[in-house]
Formats: sequence, C-alpha cells, structure tokens
Amino acid sequence: MSRRTLTSPTATAVGPYSHGVVVEPGEMVYLSGQTPIDPVTGALVVGDVGTQTRQCFANLFAVLANGAMTEANVVKVNVFLTDMADFDAMNVAYREHFAEPFPARTTVAVAGLPLGASVEIELVARR
Repeated sequence: MSRRTLTSPTATAVGPYSHGVVVEPGEMVYLSGQTPIDPVTGALVVGDVGTQTRQCFANLFAVLANGAMTEANVVKVNVFLTDMADFDAMNVAYREHFAEPFPARTTVAVAGLPLGASVEIELVARR
C-alpha cells in the first residue's frame, strides 16, 4: 500500500500530520480533523459553533478540491464538540453543506480541542 497526500493552502496543520491521505491503489480518502482556523489570519475563527462549523467545512472542502473531489464524495463525517449543547447549532450549519442522502456521521463530546476550538471535523471520502 502506498499513500499520496492532499493539502490546501487554506488548511492549517497544527501538528505533524497530513491534511488528507489517498490510499493507492484504491478509492478511499481520509481527511484529518480540521479546526476552524481562518486561512488568511491563521487564527481561530471567532464566533458561535455554527460559524466555526462552516469554517471547518471550508477548510476540509479545500483539501478535497486538491484531490478533485467535492462534498458529494464524502461518505463519513466525525464531529467533535466541546459542548453537546451546541449540537443543534452544529446541525444547522452541517445541513448547509450536504444534501440527502447524507453521509454517515458520528458526533461526540470531548474535553477540549486544539487552540480552544468549539468544534473539529474529520471526514472520509470515496473517489
């Protein structure tokens, strides 16, 4: 098995990892979790969880675009929230990014996220 990395100048890595990995040969693409970092300032986006969710998806979809894919290629999403009280607001922003049939999804509460983010999102896509 070999792997090819995907990246985007609008996605920021806050550790030693690839933004995305394409498993070769094959169809599966794995994207690392993205926090809501503004690609222009490099700072965490200030705002509610809906605003932060939208920025996470902007960052993720930029990485997907590097592999000639869109949100239509997404088959699984993992969402990490620091407060499950934000679940409904995250869902509103989430729904803006996908059409039915929606990808499979897991949402879990975590004690904390990098840079103090309220949400982090990772996904799996199929080419």
